[in-house]
Amino acid sequence: MSGVSVIRSARIFFMPNDCLIPTQSFVLYRVQVSFSRKLFSCRAKFADSEIDDGSVNLKVVSPALLTAEKEEAKAVLTLFLKKQGLSNAIAARTINKSDLFINHLLLRLHLIHKSRYLVGRELTTLEIRDALNPYLESLFEEHGTHLVHAVENFPNRSIKEKTTTTVPVSNSTIDTKKLRAVSRVSELGPTGKLRPQILYLMEHGLKLEQIKEITRKFPAFAYYSLEGKIKPVIEFFLDLGVPKSDIPTILNKRPQLCGISLTENLKPTMLFLETLGVDKKQWAKVIYRFPALLTYSKQKVETTTGFLYEMGISEESVGKILTRCPHIISYSVEEKLRPTAEYFHSLGVDVAVLLYRSPQTFGLSIEGNLKPVTQFFLERGYSMEDVGTMISRYGALYTFSLAENIVPKWDFFLTMEYSKSELIKFPQYFGYSLEGRIKPRYAIMKKSGVMLLLNQLLTLSDTDFDTALKKKMNKLVPKN
Repeated sequence: MSGVSVIRSARIFFMPNDCLIPTQSFVLYRVQVSFSRKLFSCRAKFADSEIDDGSVNLKVVSPALLTAEKEEAKAVLTLFLKKQGLSNAIAARTINKSDLFINHLLLRLHLIHKSRYLVGRELTTLEIRDALNPYLESLFEEHGTHLVHAVENFPNRSIKEKTTTTVPVSNSTIDTKKLRAVSRVSELGPTGKLRPQILYLMEHGLKLEQIKEITRKFPAFAYYSLEGKIKPVIEFFLDLGVPKSDIPTILNKRPQLCGISLTENLKPTMLFLETLGVDKKQWAKVIYRFPALLTYSKQKVETTTGFLYEMGISEESVGKILTRCPHIISYSVEEKLRPTAEYFHSLGVDVAVLLYRSPQTFGLSIEGNLKPVTQFFLERGYSMEDVGTMISRYGALYTFSLAENIVPKWDFFLTMEYSKSELIKFPQYFGYSLEGRIKPRYAIMKKSGVMLLLNQLLTLSDTDFDTALKKKMNKLVPKN
């Protein structure tokens, strides 16, 4: 079976909530991988402290997420076996007898997406499927009808030998598939025109080069049928109120959406998210902001929302967070959200309030973003309590670049006739344009010879700003 047909038939599986963590403390495998003619050993410790590839250490996913990924891997293998003609009973029996092979699949997943785990970003269901299916296909090409025996009896010599050359062979196969898929996008039909699905996409705002670029990233996109896949999804989005002009952006971010069943996957996923408070009137904006939201498993969503409830967020507020910042679902609870919450708690910040006001802040790196900003203000005479007050009042403060935003605005602030305490009262200062708002307003105020509070200087409309200045100036005029 070709890789294309497997991907096109893929479905999102909602994983059960009662998954059990493996009884083993960890499973150790050694896989020989060839890169640029160099062999090195890779070891993975599951549910332990790290993955060691012989050169760098990676934090492993939490036990709960590992369990979820294991269920995802089982779903991928189950679907693959059924596509080879196996009955449900035989496929289920094979899965029950293949724990070692499932763990082997997880090791491959972690090796392929090593960089994602470094930043605490969890994989979507489709990303896991896209990573594992090519490997299963290569095993099927080698073992054919004996694949079930090889899987159930893993580790065995044949699969272990296959693993030693999987990476270069897989890369070559992927490159070939990409070239073939991109070529298919440009092919002309019997009438001398592009394929109907390509013409349809172009009618909805995508340029041919954009379609090619999407196909390079996701070759299966070239094989989606118009009537069975692409058109139903796009029309569904348009019916939700998604502007036609947003379709190219959405498909560029998540082309896999066109391969998902509306009735079995997309709509049930959306209904589930609505039960969690996502505003159904805002689906057009939610999908545009983060189309990958519709590809996450039910358990992953529940894990994140469970953390929000744990932090003291109300059900109503959770729904608003998911609507305004759906990206939060992509953040690992144990590797990203919880450590970030603990960091802000150490600053004296009300984490629940910050999560509600600025959930995007929790996707930032503690070492790369949060600590440098904190240190910046500490070095300029502010106390830890001052910094905590500033972030509590303006959650977006940490989302700004130090070099491009905070430093130049701080330097200009020092030329203004305000005390440093003004920034504690009004940290929103850093959210205004230096050239478009701060400097022009300050120049006008200085010319008038009066002083307004920092928040008045920047928040008032042009009309109210002029009025405030005139009132101040009139007070300076001596009365007869």
